[in-house]
Amino acid sequence: MPGRVVPLATNSDSGHSIESARRALTVRLQAAGIEEPSLDARLLVGAALELDLTAMMTQVARQLTPEETTRLEAYAQRRLAHEPVARILGAREFWGMPFRLSEATLVPRPDTETVVELALDIFRERTISGRRPRIADIGTGSGAILLALLHEIPDAFGVGTDVSLTALNTARDNAEALGLADRAGFVACSYAAALRGPFDLIVSNPPYIPSGEIPKLSIEVREHDPRLALDGGNDGYDAYRALIPQATERLAPGGALIVEAGQGQARDIETLMVAAALSVDRPAKADLGGILRAVSGRKMPP
Repeated sequence: MPGRVVPLATNSDSGHSIESARRALTVRLQAAGIEEPSLDARLLVGAALELDLTAMMTQVARQLTPEETTRLEAYAQRRLAHEPVARILGAREFWGMPFRLSEATLVPRPDTETVVELALDIFRERTISGRRPRIADIGTGSGAILLALLHEIPDAFGVGTDVSLTALNTARDNAEALGLADRAGFVACSYAAALRGPFDLIVSNPPYIPSGEIPKLSIEVREHDPRLALDGGNDGYDAYRALIPQATERLAPGGALIVEAGQGQARDIETLMVAAALSVDRPAKADLGGILRAVSGRKMPP
């Protein structure tokens, strides 16, 4: 148990060097069953000392100050209690860009980059003339998907929606920090209810975990991600049933809806898209783990 592990050095002992502190924390995290103890230890030591990887490598023998030791121990205790590193640091990288987090936002995950990849694949096949491309992100959270797409499509304008004002403020702050605030707007509403089309791309990572499965999730997810962003109802499809018809109405002819799917959900989501008069004209895109993660449907011209 974490409480039985000897903590990092305090003011009453000989102290730790950067390297020995990193090694000691790695051992403690490994003993607590943390999946990536070495990586997490490096990130936490770097954050506590406000050093990047290069600085840590060039200062391995430097002794931690008492203040650094106290700060690192506080981080260590939080991670030993299975709080995700991204929550401790308050930020996570997505699509090569830093995103600030809040209690109302999911931690962006690499799997979700599959949605960005498929959206870009579809967009690059499309010709838009006479106006700038428009993108909507339903349930934007930290704004990760929307801002990644705006970064890749420099002439596009995007709108993110969320029911949480805290999430919208977080997304707005991220847009400002990334230099994208002049091309992004944020609206408080349920799914796409307050939006008016047409949009060339509509993207979403909706809640898709069946309610009964949430207690079985890892402690990092079930106790630290907002339940509103996880709970997809009894069968996991409540959000899709709501957002797919709304998105269909707001797509431009030839525009596409791209959503993230949970494991085993892709085919059922495609069925919902077809029922909403979208054309499923390409296969779902798998993530690096082989799970069909991004599902798309296209609004055909009349």
